[in-house]
Amino acid sequence: MSHTPGVRQAQKRKTRQALLDAALGLLEEQSLSSLGLREVTRAVGVAPTAFYRHFRSTADLGVALVEEALGSLHPMIRTTVSPTEDSDERIARAVELIAGHVAAHPAHVRFIARERHGGVQPVREAIREQLARFAEEVKAELAKDAVSAGWSDADLRMLAGLYVDQMLITASLFLEALEAVEAPEEERRRAARTAARQLRLISIGRAHWLD
Repeated sequence: MSHTPGVRQAQKRKTRQALLDAALGLLEEQSLSSLGLREVTRAVGVAPTAFYRHFRSTADLGVALVEEALGSLHPMIRTTVSPTEDSDERIARAVELIAGHVAAHPAHVRFIARERHGGVQPVREAIREQLARFAEEVKAELAKDAVSAGWSDADLRMLAGLYVDQMLITASLFLEALEAVEAPEEERRRAARTAARQLRLISIGRAHWLD
């Protein structure tokens, strides 16, 4: 009997994750604003009332999906702008890291791309807050780089925002390549070349910003 609370908690976590996974699967074909909780509970095989033991609403579930999709990316985002390598090496590594993440988590990337400007306000705000955190973390890394000497805090924040936005664009490019009907590998290589050129343009502009 002493183990019963632990078993209950484990089952609760399992059901919660099953609801998140089911919702993510359903959202591959629709937006969150059109998703019904009964669809989600039906996919998991639980009663609709069970949904409310884990989430207050589908919007609350969407916020949890944002945390799942973006919360674990903070170390990777910081790594992509770390000043430990030269610019070309940093760009190549950033592009491959993003490509690998998209290949491993396409449904999460699709969800963020669709809901960033979607119709569910709490989810939009959760995405915006996560991206703002990314920008602050990137700004802190950029400030360590000798290239940033003389930069104002506002300019570093602007540059960090450019990098974060570009990472999202790059993720979308790789997602499109992944879903390509014809020659997906060629599309992936094209996406990688485009992403590298775009990041290089930001890097060149950065080097000359104070000229």
